[in-house]
Amino acid sequence: MKSYLSNDTIALRAIEPEDIELLFSWENDPEIWEVSHTLVPYSKYILALYIKNADKDIYESKQLRLMIDTTDGKTIGVIDLFDFEPYHSRVGIGLLIHSRENRSKGYASVALELLIEYCFKKLNIHQLYANIETGNKISLQLFEKHGFRICGTKKDWIRTDSGWKDEFLLQLIANTEV
Repeated sequence: MKSYLSNDTIALRAIEPEDIELLFSWENDPEIWEVSHTLVPYSKYILALYIKNADKDIYESKQLRLMIDTTDGKTIGVIDLFDFEPYHSRVGIGLLIHSRENRSKGYASVALELLIEYCFKKLNIHQLYANIETGNKISLQLFEKHGFRICGTKKDWIRTDSGWKDEFLLQLIANTEV
C-alpha cells in the first residue's frame, strides 16, 4: 500500500497532544507572525482545544495540519491545508520550517511534494492555492518549483510594522503539475 505522507527523508503526521509545547513556542514566535498573520499570542489552553479537535477530518473541519518529522523523529515544521471547499474542490496550503538550521535542506520541498500528491491522488482535489508575500523570494521559488503559478496580486494586502505589502496568489491545478 502506498504511503502518501512519508518517504525516506520526512514523514507528515497528525498532531499529537505531546506537540503542545512545540506549537506554543512556534505560534508565539513574533518572527513568524507576519507570515502567519498572527496578532495576539496563543494560550496553551487554546492550543490544547485545537489539538483536541484535530481528530475531525478535513471535510468537517475544512482544514488539516500535519507535523513534519525527519527520519530521526525530530519535528521541524508544519504544513497546513486550510479553507477547504469540497464543492469547488480547492484548498489553501501553508508551510513552516521553524528553525533556521533546518531551512535550505530540502525538507520544505519534500513536504510540499508529499502533500501535493496526497491532495491530488488521495483527496481528489482539483486546485491548490497559496498566498505568499511578494518579497518572500524563497517561498515563491519553492512553490513555483512545484508547479504553482502566480495568478494575481493583492495590493497593500498585508499590514506590517514597516507598512503595507503586496501578496501573490499562486495556484496549482490538477493535471498541470510540473
